[in-house]
Amino acid sequence: MIDTHAHIHDPKYDEDRVAVLERAAAAGVSTIVTVGCDVADSFRALETARTYRLYASVGIHPHEAKDAPADVASVFEPFLHDRRVVAIGETGLDYYYDHSPRDVQQRILREQLHLAREAAFPLIFHQRDAFEDFVSILREEWHEPMRGVVHCFTGTAEEARLLTDEFGLLLGIGGVVTFKTADPLREAVRAAGLQSLVLETDCPYLAPVPHRGERNEPAYIALAAQRVAEILECGVGEVDAVTDANARELFSLRLK
Repeated sequence: MIDTHAHIHDPKYDEDRVAVLERAAAAGVSTIVTVGCDVADSFRALETARTYRLYASVGIHPHEAKDAPADVASVFEPFLHDRRVVAIGETGLDYYYDHSPRDVQQRILREQLHLAREAAFPLIFHQRDAFEDFVSILREEWHEPMRGVVHCFTGTAEEARLLTDEFGLLLGIGGVVTFKTADPLREAVRAAGLQSLVLETDCPYLAPVPHRGERNEPAYIALAAQRVAEILECGVGEVDAVTDANARELFSLRLK
């Protein structure tokens, strides 16, 4: 299994990162993408990826947009020459917390879209309570053959179909799909279908049932895979195989 969105470089793993990665391998996790959220965090993600033979993404999270460098492209373009870096992001819009002004979030999202288009890199998107503006920006900036994933997707079936059909985006499905209150997400999974999904944990956040409330870790991705298999009435092996293939194509994963 491929964990397409983790934060294994987070300080919450500083005391037992090796043990966490060993548990992930024992659970069948073959590959992890550890995701940067600002410049310093992206450096940390890349160093962790180099040390533990993982992959990394580099980007500015909407929460951190207010502190973004004046020229995002000039800062991040050098990262893209490292073979461990496979995506730009996470980037997007978050109107739930509004930690950064909305106009600044939108500008920084556009800058990362431009960088991804010019560098032919996929994007990892974060979108919360900003769907209309997010789609509006994509309609202006998204051009084939751009590719990306809306991570931690928790939207409706209608939103899922729009993102996958209009933009060809993948949807990142993680621990939330196991939550008792997540019936709309489970319906969205049915609407999107397996060919439009990848698996993720977003660890250390959003641990699945029965670990909800605990620190999440990549080994728990198996619980999301099991729930997706139940929703789509297929085998877990099929879920693993198809979502892994989707992830490998999305991120052009070639390393062992």
